[in-house]
Amino acid sequence: MISEAYDLIQRMPFVATASMWGSLLACCRFHGNLEIAEIAAKHLFEMEPDNAGNYILLSNIYAANKKWEEVVRARKFLKENVVKNEKGKSWIAVKDKVHKFMVGEINHPRIAEIYSKLDSLVEEVKILGYKVETEHELHDVEESRKQELLKHHSEKLALSFGLLSLPASAPIRIMKNLRICGDCHSFMKHASSSTQREIIVRDINRFHHFRKGRCSCCDFW
Repeated sequence: MISEAYDLIQRMPFVATASMWGSLLACCRFHGNLEIAEIAAKHLFEMEPDNAGNYILLSNIYAANKKWEEVVRARKFLKENVVKNEKGKSWIAVKDKVHKFMVGEINHPRIAEIYSKLDSLVEEVKILGYKVETEHELHDVEESRKQELLKHHSEKLALSFGLLSLPASAPIRIMKNLRICGDCHSFMKHASSSTQREIIVRDINRFHHFRKGRCSCCDFW
C-alpha cells in the first residue's frame, strides 16, 4: 500500500517528518517502487542533507532496479560531498569478549573454523528451501561473485562463530551497524529452523527475533 501511504502523507494537515519519509523510502526499497522512492528521497535530502543513509538507500534502490548510471551518479555525489558510507560490521559477545566481523573477514583467530561452519550451514539451510537472493548484492559484478559476497556477509560470519562458541541452549545475539540485507534476513530465518536456535539480530532499524523459521518483524523492516 505504498501509493496509499504516499497519498496519506500528501493529505495530512501537517508537514510530514523525516521519519515518515524515511519509512516510505524503506518501503520502496523493500517493494521496488522507484518512482515514489525518488520523491521520498528528495524530501529527505532537503530535511537531512548530512544523513548518508538516505543517499545510500536510494543508491541501493537504483542498483536493485539495475539503474547503474544513477547508482554511479548517487555514489559520486556522496564522495564529492564527503558523506561517509560506513562499512557493514557485526558484533557478537562470547564469554564477556566482543568479536567483530566484516564482510570477507580474514583476521579472526578462528576464521578457518568459522568459514567451515558457514559452508556446512549454507548446505543445511538450502535443504530447507533457502536460495541466495542476489538482488540484494548491489554491486555490478558477475552472478557467481554476488553469491560469494553475500555468503560472507558479516552477520553470517558472526552467526557461525556463535554456533561454534555458545552453549546449545543459549540464544545467539548479534549487533549490526547497518540494515540487515534481505538475503541475510532469509538466511537467518532458515538457520533458526535448521539449528533450532533463537537468533537475535539488532540492526540499525530494529530487533529481529528469529525463531523456528520466522522473524518478529514479519519481513518488514
